[in-house]
Amino acid sequence: MPQNNPAREQQQTPVLNGVGASGGRPGPGSPMRGMMGRGAGGKPKNFLSTLRRLWGYIGKERKLLFLIFLFIVIDAAVTLLGPYLIGRSIDAMSPLGGVNFSFLQMLIIILASAYVTDAALTFLQGWLMSGMSQRIVASLRRALFGKLQKLPVSYFDARTHGEVMSRLTNDIDNVSSTISQSTVQLMSGVITIIGSLIMMIVLSPILTLASLITVPILYLLTRTVTRKTKVLFKEQQVQLGILNGHIEESVSGMEVVKAFNHEDQAISEFEKVNQKLFEVGLKAQIRSGFLMPMMNVINNIGFAAVALVGGVLAVKSLITVGVIASFISYSRQFGRPLNDLANIYNLLQSGIAGAERVFEVLDEKEEPEDSEKAKVLDQIEGEVIFDQVSFGYRPEVPILKNVSFTAKPGSSTALVGPTGAGKTTIVNLLTRFYDVTGGFVRIDSTDIRDYTRDSLRRSFGFVLQDTYLFSGTIRENIKYGKPEATDEEVKEAAAMANADVFIRRLPDGYDTLLSENGGNLSQGQRQLLAIARVLLARPSILILDEATSSIDTRTELHIQDALLHMMQGRTTFIIAHRLNTIRDADTIMVIDHGEIIEQGSHEELMEQKGFYARMFESQFKNLENAADGAAAP
Repeated sequence: MPQNNPAREQQQTPVLNGVGASGGRPGPGSPMRGMMGRGAGGKPKNFLSTLRRLWGYIGKERKLLFLIFLFIVIDAAVTLLGPYLIGRSIDAMSPLGGVNFSFLQMLIIILASAYVTDAALTFLQGWLMSGMSQRIVASLRRALFGKLQKLPVSYFDARTHGEVMSRLTNDIDNVSSTISQSTVQLMSGVITIIGSLIMMIVLSPILTLASLITVPILYLLTRTVTRKTKVLFKEQQVQLGILNGHIEESVSGMEVVKAFNHEDQAISEFEKVNQKLFEVGLKAQIRSGFLMPMMNVINNIGFAAVALVGGVLAVKSLITVGVIASFISYSRQFGRPLNDLANIYNLLQSGIAGAERVFEVLDEKEEPEDSEKAKVLDQIEGEVIFDQVSFGYRPEVPILKNVSFTAKPGSSTALVGPTGAGKTTIVNLLTRFYDVTGGFVRIDSTDIRDYTRDSLRRSFGFVLQDTYLFSGTIRENIKYGKPEATDEEVKEAAAMANADVFIRRLPDGYDTLLSENGGNLSQGQRQLLAIARVLLARPSILILDEATSSIDTRTELHIQDALLHMMQGRTTFIIAHRLNTIRDADTIMVIDHGEIIEQGSHEELMEQKGFYARMFESQFKNLENAADGAAAP
């Protein structure tokens, strides 16, 4: 679909039940994108609020989570048993009392069994957690993709495809990593800290006080670092989405890039976006990576304090060497989870940043629900009435201004005018991709807002200048608007669109697999398939937007016959720039600056010698000049 002047109208991309579609989207200068695309790099929302909301998805696995928690508790108990047994083993080898070999042998067997049990439980935790995290993320991804289907067209017009895709891929992956890596560590760390602290107090309250002097320092350090890193991780996700959008645009438009020798500029633009992501990512990683070395230093200070105080107590025979060895092990077990929790908190920052971006989409306003009194549009006659319709994608920039017209059932209405005049906006309002801001649009004397959206949009069929084909077979693409169609109906529709001939020449015929957007077919062949798709759906109201612009002259004659056959008895709207293709339309409406300035048949408008006549004569003269130039020797 052509890109209109963003100062006056933003062209949209209709996709109705798969009956014809376009892969285009508004450019970066479009008013909707300028209005809605800002603020993506704002400060993150409340951390705890997002975490609680994420817990809503995790909580669905309560039974499995409880089982994992039970394994963690048992594992923690086994782990806490190790240092105690080591201490008793050291005391069993005391040079003063001799070596108690039978007791030492029993301790070694118990210790080995504890380590084997620990390894088995750790494996079970990881195995169960992996399955649980994947189910949670699959549920979140399902909710996000389902939400995208319910969002209005304006949401996608305001964002690049890469930005939307980033929410479904990078952000979801971050959430997945956070759940799978952090949940077990978080639960295990908390239990280990509590258990280690209890054992430390039991062994020696004095040594416990000596080891706890580092805890306030660790807390202040963690709080200071993570306060800055959470902002950077959110910004990193935003910049990653921008980079994805830029790459998606560049790859999709590679032919245009090469045709205009824009490779160097494309690389330069990529470098700018990539450099910004690099800088933000580097800051996030450096600041988060700064935490662990500092915590190790602080922990070593704590160990030194324990060793010093323990040595003094041992000299005074207040504790044994075995107790000191056990206490140091418990002190390490107490400090390591603190380090892990700090590291997990950094990981949580990245995961929560991704979750926030996912929840932002889930919180977007959906298309309004059909009213309870909405009725199904069935057995349509096809009368279309625009009654004093006004509309603007932005309130301060009106696109249509009090537009009124009536299209009789079975009639053909052509919409012509300069780019950006408002032609496609009329179609967007008719199909309720947007709702009018003033006036009414009626089909068969009923406001279209009183029909269900599903039945309304099933009544339309689009043949667009830029078509969109999905990855799959040719048969599946033709059946997209009517999945229950038989093979005979598919072939009949293809034959009417003059597509059957080239389809049969392909190695696999109707079972030929198409690449993304039918990249292994010519533009004309893709257009023929789109026309066949609409012919098969047989909609009540037909919208043709430069439907044959990509077809050669010979094929166009066959297509015109097929379209004329399909238009019989159907209300048809034709958006055209080549005025010779709409001469037979029942009514031609000339639109400029959002207003209908002329209306009538071709002959009537030519007699008026107004805007339309000047446009037609200008095109006709251009064609004559081109023909004369081609005929000249």
